[in-house]
Amino acid sequence: MEQLAEDGATRFSMDAVAARAHASKATLYRRWPSAAALLVDAMETTFAPFATPDTGSVRQDLRHVLHGAVHLLTTTPFPRLLAAVIDLAERDPDLAATHAALTNRQRAPLLHILQRGQERGEIGASADLEVLVDLLAAPLFYRRFVAHHPIPATLPETIIHTVLGPDPRHHRRQHSSGSDRR
Repeated sequence: MEQLAEDGATRFSMDAVAARAHASKATLYRRWPSAAALLVDAMETTFAPFATPDTGSVRQDLRHVLHGAVHLLTTTPFPRLLAAVIDLAERDPDLAATHAALTNRQRAPLLHILQRGQERGEIGASADLEVLVDLLAAPLFYRRFVAHHPIPATLPETIIHTVLGPDPRHHRRQHSSGSDRR
């Protein structure tokens, strides 16, 4: 990961990693069939999927995961590394397939949270949960990798509100407190 972070995707190779690790290429090839496989394994080991919280509230669970994603995208080397993996995956079909599998594992916590929310009736039964995962995660990655805009700490709440709509519990409290004044 250090090799990739320092030298980028174009200079990432088994030779470079072997030299950095003071090991032979043969040692690396015994464990990984290619630099791409080594890279994906390193990414998966270094940046494990988020834990799946279970607070009993889909919104609270989503807040937890999205705030973790903000932290990952703003305070770690993950963005540079992911950009390199994406770049390499565009040119290597095997890496692209492996990267897709890794991405699916990374999406799993959000999908699981949404499934539980759907089971509890917090999300409509006809909602496409895969699309909801995309809608929840995409703004963070778009801001970081495409638009190069800062990611404010308030963005997770804005995303959740935009994707799921107003919190019905909060909406009910406002209406009931407003009716008490009459």
